[in-house]
Amino acid sequence: MIVTRFAPSPTGYLHLGHAFAAITAYETAKRNAGRFRLRIEDIDRSRCRTEFEGAIFDDLHWLGLEWEEPVLRQSDRLETYRAALAKLGAQGLLYPCFCTRGEIAAEIARSAEAPHGPEGALYPGTCRQLTEAERQSRIQSGAAYALRLDVKAAAQHAGDIQFEERGCGPHGERGTIAAHPALSGDIVLARKDIPASYHLAVVLDDAFQGVTQVTRGNDLFAATHFQRLLQSLLHLPAPAYAHHRLILDERGRKLSKRDNAVTLRSLREEGVPPAEIRERLGP
Repeated sequence: MIVTRFAPSPTGYLHLGHAFAAITAYETAKRNAGRFRLRIEDIDRSRCRTEFEGAIFDDLHWLGLEWEEPVLRQSDRLETYRAALAKLGAQGLLYPCFCTRGEIAAEIARSAEAPHGPEGALYPGTCRQLTEAERQSRIQSGAAYALRLDVKAAAQHAGDIQFEERGCGPHGERGTIAAHPALSGDIVLARKDIPASYHLAVVLDDAFQGVTQVTRGNDLFAATHFQRLLQSLLHLPAPAYAHHRLILDERGRKLSKRDNAVTLRSLREEGVPPAEIRERLGP
């Protein structure tokens, strides 16, 4: 049985890009006599608002979508994320990073050979080189730090891994694809203010919800390589993936809350019917 999900963050109102992602996941489950689940990714408590969560439910109901209860909330799963971090730490795969964003940018600017991935320059590994004594000294001094995964060591630990692409990646990728987690570098898995990164939380939550097919935009295709690594390290089941096209604005940019994309709420208030939304989005 196919189990899909839609997992928005309540940091603003949903827009047409969210509608397309939700409808695609819902219709995939419905077409295959499967199950559709909803998850609220509210781990960043500084940005999430209850009114936005309520608006998510309103918008999805307006679109004609139904989901299984209960709705999963990341804020209820912090202990699960901590346990996963402890497991990775016990394998010697995490290290504390004390670099600020400004320091990282300066280090990258100084290096003519800074590593790059699909989304630009990668963390240069500055704190990976610290000795255990240096790390403990900084921690005991009260220095702020994040926890990064040593991706090279982790990839060696995991061995060869693949994922199944049932949709279409940004360059037409489809079928069984070899995962290359080092493409994203040593990604942060937790910070002081956010106890789990998107990457860590999403693989744990998908496993908990029994998701068998992750349906999402192809802007997250590159992230799949890294997430497959986490699934392997944490002995989680590997869902299939079905990446789909993005809904773009008139300038050809992905719709974004930050860019004040037209919201479903405003379209509903203007009297636009759900059928017209589906027609605008296309197949």
